[in-house]
Amino acid sequence: MKVPLLDLKQQYQTIKTEILQEINKIFESQYFILGPNVAKLEHKIAAYSSTEFAVGVSSGTDALLISLMAAGIGPGDLVITTPYTFFATAGSIVRTGAKPLFADIDLETYNISVEKIAELLTSMSVENRSRVKAVIPVHLYGQCVEMDKLRTIADKYELIIIEDAAQAIGAEYKGQRAGSMGDFGCFSFFPSKNLGAFGDGGIVTTKSSDLNEKLRDIRVHGSRPKYFHKLIGGNFRLDAIQASVVMVKLKYLDEWTRKRQKNAAFYRSLFAQIDLKDVVTLPKELENRHIYNQFVICLREKRDQLKEFLAAQGIGCEIYYPVPLHLQECFSNLGYKRGDFPNSEYAADHTLALPIYPELEKKQLEYVVDQINAFYGRQEG
Repeated sequence: MKVPLLDLKQQYQTIKTEILQEINKIFESQYFILGPNVAKLEHKIAAYSSTEFAVGVSSGTDALLISLMAAGIGPGDLVITTPYTFFATAGSIVRTGAKPLFADIDLETYNISVEKIAELLTSMSVENRSRVKAVIPVHLYGQCVEMDKLRTIADKYELIIIEDAAQAIGAEYKGQRAGSMGDFGCFSFFPSKNLGAFGDGGIVTTKSSDLNEKLRDIRVHGSRPKYFHKLIGGNFRLDAIQASVVMVKLKYLDEWTRKRQKNAAFYRSLFAQIDLKDVVTLPKELENRHIYNQFVICLREKRDQLKEFLAAQGIGCEIYYPVPLHLQECFSNLGYKRGDFPNSEYAADHTLALPIYPELEKKQLEYVVDQINAFYGRQEG
């Protein structure tokens, strides 16, 4: 049996007619950059995320970068974030000339530990602490960081919060949507995301009219009106085609989320029927609006061997992320070393993402768990 990590072809077949109709309208209009379709998507995403404004941009990475730029982050500044995330989070900080500071994760959720952020700030000298301008919490795998606690810390130290919600559109923390709890919310429409485009795309949410206007200026090289530049911006514009694709998919997002949640619950029931509790730790669900961009298990031993075994059985799986950011070669100048963030390092060495996409059938999920059980049964034998 084949169980891919993700099969977008199945999803496409269910919405193909709508997608082609919308794309054909773009072709007929010949309006490919920004324009009315991007404006419509911005309005819909703002409403979906419970924010006042949304600004369509060219990618999730650029959503982070443009937010940092709008926040005035630059050379000499420090920005706190997690070492256990996709490269773009820290890479965008460095691209502004600022320096990332890492705080370790909570091993139950894999999200940045708010307690570790507090410890980091408390341990810093007054001078260095004054250089910390922002914090980027990453709502990893579809579950939100403890944002109420983080807001208390951010208010105390006057820090800007830039939510990296690339994997968390529609996720909630205590009834509040991802992207609505910070100063900025950054989303990705990369095709593999729960709400994906047919290429790169992203969006930034905010409740501030001033930040909304600044984001819109920076998005078009800092110009307003055209050819008059009051600040340095860049080309961060969203394509109309991508906006149209995302608008079609947005209508189905809640249904797809429910199916992901249902698949996660079925995984839990299947694992409960086998005796692998000492080996396999399932993802901890702290909030009832975990959207499961990924279903990540933690394996006490033989993670890499299991991955190879599952691949041989036709099961797709992935390691997110094999090398935490503080150990990446390009960040060696930051001065971190192995052992500095043990939880992140443990997660990098012991976690594995299983298929969770909405179109999976029960027999496929059963096959995945059966094969994991078979692998560890053979190891014991």
